[in-house]
Amino acid sequence: MLLNTLLLALREIRRNLMRSFLTILGIVIGVSAVITMVTLGNGATRSVQDQIAAMGSNLMMVLPGQRLGPFSGGAPLFKVADADAIAQQISGLKGVAPVATRGTTVVRLSRNWATSVTGTTASYFEIGRWRIASGRIFTPPEEHAGKAVCVIGETVRRELFGRQSPVGEDIRIKQFACEVIGLLAPKGQSTMGSDQDDIVVMPLRTVQRRLTGTQDVRMLQVSVMDGVSTERVKQNITLLMRERRKISANEDDNFNVMDTRQIAETLTGTTKVITALLGAVAAVSLMVGGIGIMNIMLVSVTERTREIGIRLAIGALEREVLLQFLIEAVVLACLGGIIGVILATAASIGLARAMQVPYLFNPQVNALSFLFSAIIGVIFGYFPARRAARLDPIEALRHE
Repeated sequence: MLLNTLLLALREIRRNLMRSFLTILGIVIGVSAVITMVTLGNGATRSVQDQIAAMGSNLMMVLPGQRLGPFSGGAPLFKVADADAIAQQISGLKGVAPVATRGTTVVRLSRNWATSVTGTTASYFEIGRWRIASGRIFTPPEEHAGKAVCVIGETVRRELFGRQSPVGEDIRIKQFACEVIGLLAPKGQSTMGSDQDDIVVMPLRTVQRRLTGTQDVRMLQVSVMDGVSTERVKQNITLLMRERRKISANEDDNFNVMDTRQIAETLTGTTKVITALLGAVAAVSLMVGGIGIMNIMLVSVTERTREIGIRLAIGALEREVLLQFLIEAVVLACLGGIIGVILATAASIGLARAMQVPYLFNPQVNALSFLFSAIIGVIFGYFPARRAARLDPIEALRHE
């Protein structure tokens, strides 16, 4: 009986193809929207996690002031001695790198490019997980002597050298020439949207002498060994820096210790909340699609009142009539769910490429969306089916 009822439902759907398509359109849009939003949200979360991991292993950044960003609010900057103190007095660290930065224009022949020059030590490359595509990094003697050597990012290479190899060539920074000794492997955009490859890295002493003109350091990068508690290291750094900066017990810190793990948790938590919100909003269209199915099924009951009366008059049971219309509604919803899953897969792949986030197929989301569409068909198809089953055969036969 169930198979026969299913065949009757398919025949009725096939009889009014355009109306059936318009009926399931709401379900198609709802299912595809939910799956696409959740898939892109998961891809964005993974992208944030990958970008945070690319910044460095168990990385901490010590910045002046309590506010994040380039402005320290008048707080004193750091010295190289602060980095040395952290490296010597705090255990469980892979390395410490003082960082001084200055925005400037670099020139080669007729080309010029506005970029950021970073002065630091060789530890910077290991802490930040920078790989060398060609050439080498500067050596301790070059750091100590403050030699005019540099390692450049992929963006700087493209803008100044085109497709040529930059290693061994000179670029001009302000009034001095600097030899390019290495090229960094590309990293792409950071979590905040900045270009990580738009960088020139030089020995710290060179930058201090020739660009900044001071012994100040704007940031200290600290890498913690695997298995060591980052929270404990963060507390130890805070106590040490309070002591070195002579902050009394009743005064607030004039520096900030940022843990990339906390940044990753905060950002991924935010993207997950946004993903859930977008998925919930998209799920509303599924409800709209269900209302559309109920509306069309009520119209169908009205159109087929005489047919229903004949079936009831020749002995069909109420539950058989109810099952016929209920299955028809469920089949419509399931067809919409299948088409929605297919469209969502294609849309997710295309949008993930356009947004430059990884495409992560989530079978649970696809299965739940399809199941939800079937449930929508049951819920919104039941009321028209019950109305059809409860028709009086005599009154139904009189219907024109």
